[in-house]
Amino acid sequence: EVQLVESGGGLVQAGGSLRLACTASGFAFGTYAMGWFRQAPGKEREAVSCLNSAYNSEYVADSVKGRFTVSRDYVKNVMYLQMNNLKPEDTAVYYCAADGPTTGLCYNGMEYWGKGTPVTVSS
Repeated sequence: EVQLVESGGGLVQAGGSLRLACTASGFAFGTYAMGWFRQAPGKEREAVSCLNSAYNSEYVADSVKGRFTVSRDYVKNVMYLQMNNLKPEDTAVYYCAADGPTTGLCYNGMEYWGKGTPVTVSS
């Protein structure tokens, strides 16, 4: 079965850094589009950054450009989100998602989702 398990969330001061990890199993990791989404209290879920390495496509939300970097380890089957210069508005539950094999990239209808890991950024 497809499984996505997030880790690495926590509490951090504004300006600090965190690295989230999504450990994947049950599918051909390199053929799937995968990405990070987040949902802040009182807000709708939004895409943060996604990567479809099979089709050389990547998405990074404008709000995190220059601060967040998504990467995938194709040996360990882990996707990371390196978050630098965190801001209070980054506070949210962060979700790992996957879909594919697909030519798509980053959308709320992705088929598989993790349970999320919370990130809280203090001011």
